[in-house]
Amino acid sequence: MASTAEKTWDEVAPVSARSTRWALASLSLSTLLSSLATSIASVGLPSLMQAFGASFQLVQWVVLAYLLAITTSVVSAGRLADIFGRRPLLLGGIALFTFASVLCGLAPTLWLLIAARAAQGLGAAVMMALTLAFVADTVPRGKTGSAMGLLGAMSAIGTTLGPSLGGLLIAGLGWRAIFLINLPLGALAFALARRALPAGKKTPDRRGFDGIGMALLALTLAAYALAMTLGRGSFGFLNVGLLIAAAVAGLLFVIAQTRTENPLIQPARFRDQALNASLAMNLIVATVMMATLVVAPFYLSRALGLDAAMVGLVLSTGPLVTALAALPAGRLVDRFGAHRITIVGLFDLAIGTFALSRAEFGIAGYIVPIIIVCTGYSLFQTSNNSAVMTGVAPDQRGVVSGLLNLSRNLGLITGASVMGAVFAFASAGGSEGSGQQILASAAAGRGMQVTFQVATALVMAALILATISGRRGQRA
Repeated sequence: MASTAEKTWDEVAPVSARSTRWALASLSLSTLLSSLATSIASVGLPSLMQAFGASFQLVQWVVLAYLLAITTSVVSAGRLADIFGRRPLLLGGIALFTFASVLCGLAPTLWLLIAARAAQGLGAAVMMALTLAFVADTVPRGKTGSAMGLLGAMSAIGTTLGPSLGGLLIAGLGWRAIFLINLPLGALAFALARRALPAGKKTPDRRGFDGIGMALLALTLAAYALAMTLGRGSFGFLNVGLLIAAAVAGLLFVIAQTRTENPLIQPARFRDQALNASLAMNLIVATVMMATLVVAPFYLSRALGLDAAMVGLVLSTGPLVTALAALPAGRLVDRFGAHRITIVGLFDLAIGTFALSRAEFGIAGYIVPIIIVCTGYSLFQTSNNSAVMTGVAPDQRGVVSGLLNLSRNLGLITGASVMGAVFAFASAGGSEGSGQQILASAAAGRGMQVTFQVATALVMAALILATISGRRGQRA
């Protein structure tokens, strides 16, 4: 007997390959915009410091406000889509993202810019939560892996394109252009989504709106994200207090979900071991991948002595490989199954992080392992997303997609703080060497080794978790 998800698939299966291509084009552009908005703003921070006469600590909130808004609202956005319909909410999210981008570009003060970036993040949260959820509505089951690979490639392209495109726009038109560029792109994404995506449910179910649960979850995530970002890895009383607040709010959230009639996250989700394992692996892998972004610039510049241009060129290797590997990864998932490719991806990650922990052989000693790491990441991300989203009931696709994006964002935040702290601690652990430059090189190399030793241990834990989860699934 077919499952509910399978029956629903028969009802909403796309009628033609042409409609599927248009739908994927709209989802791909939405994914590209949300990732581009993350990376393109970072390159504008020096210009914003000069334009507003502000400190780095204040200007960095242009980036943090966007990330915090996504982190705190992505699950709620997914649940709202399950209640009110995915298509109208996605259109609203694209419209909010585009309008907020214009406000960013026209902002007369830094505080208004930060507020507009938070609004932009809310729109991006909707876009991120619903692009994965829409795959099951628009793509045949046998092509789910390829579609997930395409979205992964677009996310990587957005991350890769941000710094270079942002630099060109700032040099030619000023910092406002890095936000105003989203106006034509957002309008195109809106038009494509309006034309190509299926309408879905038309009657809202207001009984499913769990306002208390949304508020508690947002409070939990905001407290945790702030604890991980404030102080730039140096924990103080404020960070500890925020972590305690996050734990208390999280406990209250779980209790509230078991007592409300229409919870934000169904209590059964907390008991779904396969989903829990996938979310945990997603968080671990994101934590490890963030380490490559946090640690590598210091290693390349200090230990290998590369100038800024060369550091940027070498760092672009990782996102480029991720983008190129995503589409083949999707085809492998469709052919061999999600679980096998998850194992292969994590195994590749383990090999790559172990090679990085050796920190030898100069530039080649970095580039070759990072190619292995990013290939493994594409394999894992595509297969894990496919495994989670394929078996989800239609009325829960939005919230589960939100959980996937949430676990990734929490991993990125954790990686930036924790792995950065590991690198700083390991780099300060020795005082050998003659001369400041030798000391800096030795310290950066030592920090690189210790950080990726920790990363290798984390990936091995994820690999064990994937193996155990797969065996349980086979027994079930």
